[in-house]
Amino acid sequence: DVDECVEGTDNCHIDAICQNTPKSYKCICKSGYTGDGKHCKDVDECEREDNAGCVHECVNIPGNYRCTCYDGFRLAHDGHNCLDLDECSEGNGGCQQTCVNMMGSYECFCREGFFLSDNQHTCIQRPEEGMNCMNKNHGCAHICRETPKGGIACECRPGFELTKNQRDCKLTCNYGNGGCQHTCDDTDQGPKCGCHVKFLLHSDGVTCIGERHFQQHVILETFSNETCAVNNGGCDSKCHDAATGVHCSCPMGFMLQPDRKTCKDIDECRLNNGGCDHICRNTVGSFECSCKKGYKLLINERNCQDIDECSFDRTCDHLCINTPGSFQCLCNKGYTLYGLTHCGDVDECSINRGGCKFGCINTPGSYQCTCPAGCKLHWNKKDCIGSVPPRATLTCNKTGKKDSCALTCASKARFLPESDSSYTVSCGTPVLRQGGQQRPANSSQQCLETVTAPIKQKASFKIKDAKCHLHPRAKGKQDEAGKAGVQGGSAPCSDCQVAFVNLKCDSSKKAKGRRARNSSNKEVTRITLEFEAEIKPEDITASCNLQCLRQRVEKKLKSAIKALKKSINQERFLLRFAGMEYEVARKLSVAPERQESCGPGQQRLGGKCVSCSQGTYYHGQTEQCVPCPPGTYQEKEGQLSCDLCPRGDGFGPVGATNITSCTGK
Repeated sequence: DVDECVEGTDNCHIDAICQNTPKSYKCICKSGYTGDGKHCKDVDECEREDNAGCVHECVNIPGNYRCTCYDGFRLAHDGHNCLDLDECSEGNGGCQQTCVNMMGSYECFCREGFFLSDNQHTCIQRPEEGMNCMNKNHGCAHICRETPKGGIACECRPGFELTKNQRDCKLTCNYGNGGCQHTCDDTDQGPKCGCHVKFLLHSDGVTCIGERHFQQHVILETFSNETCAVNNGGCDSKCHDAATGVHCSCPMGFMLQPDRKTCKDIDECRLNNGGCDHICRNTVGSFECSCKKGYKLLINERNCQDIDECSFDRTCDHLCINTPGSFQCLCNKGYTLYGLTHCGDVDECSINRGGCKFGCINTPGSYQCTCPAGCKLHWNKKDCIGSVPPRATLTCNKTGKKDSCALTCASKARFLPESDSSYTVSCGTPVLRQGGQQRPANSSQQCLETVTAPIKQKASFKIKDAKCHLHPRAKGKQDEAGKAGVQGGSAPCSDCQVAFVNLKCDSSKKAKGRRARNSSNKEVTRITLEFEAEIKPEDITASCNLQCLRQRVEKKLKSAIKALKKSINQERFLLRFAGMEYEVARKLSVAPERQESCGPGQQRLGGKCVSCSQGTYYHGQTEQCVPCPPGTYQEKEGQLSCDLCPRGDGFGPVGATNITSCTGK
């Protein structure tokens, strides 16, 4: 069965109720309407014979009706009957002297020696003489007017008529309903009162008594003047006839006042906050409990319970702590709170470089200190210390009578071909170079604060029958050199920490002096080497202080230079760049290379030799320019290797052209 009422597929009138039935539905007009349910029309209750139960006036409204009372009356609690309004009870009815309440109206009176003015409220003192309106004996019951001829004329207030004697005024049904509680008819004798259906006229001729109270009233009339039948016994709300007179009572939420008639609203909030946990608001006949912000009212409508905001999704970006009536958001380390709920990354690098000695890189929720090439990060993650790996490592090994030396350049290698017969190669950076253009004063110097003055050594070597020509070593010889290095015995300098090396090879100068005549047809190649060896303060021990350490390193370096001289004479000296081994010179007896080959640091493009561009280096084996691998960069042209990026973590873009592009930005 489809419920047409729920789905809205019925065709009931807007003023009808839809009722589902098996396989169908039916329409019933709402109370106050008539019709078949599909067409409903408002019932005019005021057209009924009993005036819809209203004793005075009935007003029809859609689906219902409303009773109203004439001026001077108030609607009873039953919504139908009309009770007299005591105008004198409030502000003396506006009367200056005496106010007398009557059924449906009131009258103002003046004391002896005064008479009522035309406004029927204020009193005027009567003069003793003169036959005009100011004379106390003018004789008008209500209003006195002076005539042009010096006489007087009397008038009555609205709702009254002047009697035949032209002085007195008689009451009509137009004023205060003629003094009748229910219905009033004007007769020659004056207003005649009547009662609504189900009411009977009281013996006073104006009050109406309900039929159910009538018998009781007859009995009580002998004992008491008061009865619920007359003006509801004067009660504000419920009236009950008792043997001692009327007994008034009030509905729930109201309290009977000392006059035993009036009902006044009880302020439940005054006693124990009405039983409310938080806020109590008094209403007419009742009260309401409510809660402070961050709390919810429980089903008992009295108690308040904290709302756990942290149970909702995405209340806080990171951490949420519930508190009574509220909540608090906290952020993970490295983030700061903005607003009430959001967390934003703290840029630690923006304040004093995050405490880093050299460089600082901000990361989400953290930061990382960096060091310049040749320095490593201290265990405190902020300072930079000594050069690891070394920028230049001089390794010499002795196998039998053969001395082999290799200068390995890990970073900061510079190759500068000066002419066909000369070139310069440098590796590393001078330890305490003055006015260096590559280091800001506050950067890598920080990690070199503890480094003492380096040991400087300079040596020159001559190679006969050879010409300066930097070239990759043949493959077979490379293997042989590798084996020799592994099998090497004791060596004067197996791993010297050389901070800076400058090697100059020059074949352009002719031999001078006495030997010039003998060797005029010979090519003389001169190799000049300048070394700077580091002193590491951390190597100082109790048995060997700084001076002792300097002597030890100096001795070691001198021994290495001796071994170096032998290795050069034996053509067993190599330079290592980017994993490739290079020889410094070529014997004249060796056939020159084929013409198509370009020199180191260059590659052939379109029949011309072109230097390797920035971001690339020369690969000796392939004789091609290769992009710098991740974690390295090269800002110069025609180089044999790439420099290490400051972070030294092997990450970054391929082919970086400067330090800035190391990060990929």
